[in-house]
Amino acid sequence: HKAQLLQYLQITSLTEYFVAFLSAFFANKVEHESRHCNGKGFQRQGSSAFDRVYTANQNCGHAYPTFLAVLWCAGLLCSQAPAAFAGLMYLFVRQKYFVGYLGERTQSTPGYLFGKRILLFLFLMSVAGILNYYLIFFFGSDFEIHIKTITSAISPLLLIP
Repeated sequence: HKAQLLQYLQITSLTEYFVAFLSAFFANKVEHESRHCNGKGFQRQGSSAFDRVYTANQNCGHAYPTFLAVLWCAGLLCSQAPAAFAGLMYLFVRQKYFVGYLGERTQSTPGYLFGKRILLFLFLMSVAGILNYYLIFFFGSDFEIHIKTITSAISPLLLIP
């Protein structure tokens, strides 16, 4: 069981590295757009391209704490493999959201909705893990195997747009 936990910690550490990388990438895009709009440092002059990049960066930055919390809870309380898969899918979706936000605002909608669905999946995994803990504590019934089977079967459905 410790080997599985260590493997999960490695995968989530890798996921957190990707979060940091994407945050740096998005911040770099904001700086690039700022310099492109007015040739100076970081100044917000009301350019529509800059505003889109800045807003997309802020939206992604505000979503990451929630994402990391439900990712850790889902992996530790429920099942590591589906949580890690959903985490990597979420990072891909946020990249899609950011790139879509740079174009028309409607292009970012699919990425946003897809990201909400992944966060809901991770949240439900966390709730299932918590409920299983209380079922063990109060009734002695352990549904961990069933929960892992269900989450492993459902996680590939996250690929459907």
